[in-house]
Amino acid sequence: MSPTFDAEKLAEDIKTLVRDAEALLRASADNAEDLTDEARNRAERSLHVLRGQLNDIERDLKGRAEVLDDYVRENPWTAVAVAGGVALLAGLLLGRR
Repeated sequence: MSPTFDAEKLAEDIKTLVRDAEALLRASADNAEDLTDEARNRAERSLHVLRGQLNDIERDLKGRAEVLDDYVRENPWTAVAVAGGVALLAGLLLGRR
């Protein structure tokens, strides 16, 4: 069975990465030798921007997933036909190699 794309898991992993980076910055704040104040401030601003972008992406993905879910629930046979067509085309393209 092939792995599936899980946007929620990806978003959670990125949030964990951001939290770890913030913890690293806090830990290094006491060590002036490791990072200068300017570099630390720049990194903190970048993390703030990244967190905002991540929240925007997460909101967008959830919205799109809800729209897709609603469409599939309202048109299940159309969704099955589209998925079958895509699978057929992928099979034909991969079968030629």
